[in-house]
Amino acid sequence: SRPRGAGGGTVLLPSMLMFGVILASSGLLLMIEKGILAEVKPLHPAAAEAARRGHGGGGVRGGGEEAQGELEYQVLRDIRNRTIRTVCGQPAMPRSVWELPAGQRRTVLRHLLVSDKYRFVYCYVPKVACSNWKRILKVLDGALESVDVKMKMDHKSDLVFLGDMKPEEISYRLKHYYKFIFVRNPMERLLSAYRNKFGEIKEYQQKYGVEIARRYRKNGGSSAGDDVTFSEFLRYLLDEDVERMNEHWMPIYNLCQPCAVRYDFIGSYERLNADANYVLDRVQSPSFVRFPERQSWYKPVTAETLQYYLCNTQRRLIKELLPKYILDFSLFAYPLPNITGEFCRQ
Repeated sequence: SRPRGAGGGTVLLPSMLMFGVILASSGLLLMIEKGILAEVKPLHPAAAEAARRGHGGGGVRGGGEEAQGELEYQVLRDIRNRTIRTVCGQPAMPRSVWELPAGQRRTVLRHLLVSDKYRFVYCYVPKVACSNWKRILKVLDGALESVDVKMKMDHKSDLVFLGDMKPEEISYRLKHYYKFIFVRNPMERLLSAYRNKFGEIKEYQQKYGVEIARRYRKNGGSSAGDDVTFSEFLRYLLDEDVERMNEHWMPIYNLCQPCAVRYDFIGSYERLNADANYVLDRVQSPSFVRFPERQSWYKPVTAETLQYYLCNTQRRLIKELLPKYILDFSLFAYPLPNITGEFCRQ
């Protein structure tokens, strides 16, 4: 971080070293170094006590399973909020978008979508249902009749980006509007991006796939970019500068800057419909606007699929890549991937 000058005008900026200190103190980097990547589910003491009391109540689906599931979700949200407050409360962390370096500020403002009519700001994260949220924004603005209209999503037109506004307009909306973001397990998001972009999108195969094959494969110059392996993709990410990454695999932290932008709600891909409809109720959208159902053709990344890819990837490669996404794991309370030999043999 830069020291403050005598004039008091310079801004303290977070550095990777400072991130490392914070995360090492929480034990995450130590876990990576030791190879202890088993799933960890922490439980706050108060929530644990509530869970014990809840077990005695019963009476809901399967003897309280539904209530227990809701309790676990509240515990997760509590952990997430406490972690964000702790990390973002560090002296050198940015307190607003204006304290970010110019490049980081451009990135986050380019990913903040605005609805002036319903007074909210949404940070879109590729591969976390952002296309459906953009459909909803277009419906709320009157540009689309329904979220179910069959059309190829235009990710630019009929959308209002915070980055296109004047500084005073930006500051007003960040202070007064309801702000939300949706997050996803970092490794699951990477696998989703890999399968979609290199398995289906010719533009990505030609722009990124050809280069990846050339860079990491003997005699890879003849590849059309459509045969990139997951391991090659991860090697590419390992060598990439985080701030220059394509948005589909840039860490959520860098896309949405949850320290510089104080989000009122963090929804998760795992509870997509429930969390999305909560947000729609919160911003008082029309009753006919509800989050669209998943398309029948969509093939989601399952836990089994993710585990298959991870267990068939060099453990060293995953361990070396994790620090680049460690803020997404820690801030949003996702467990580190379990790639122990015993687990993978199962």
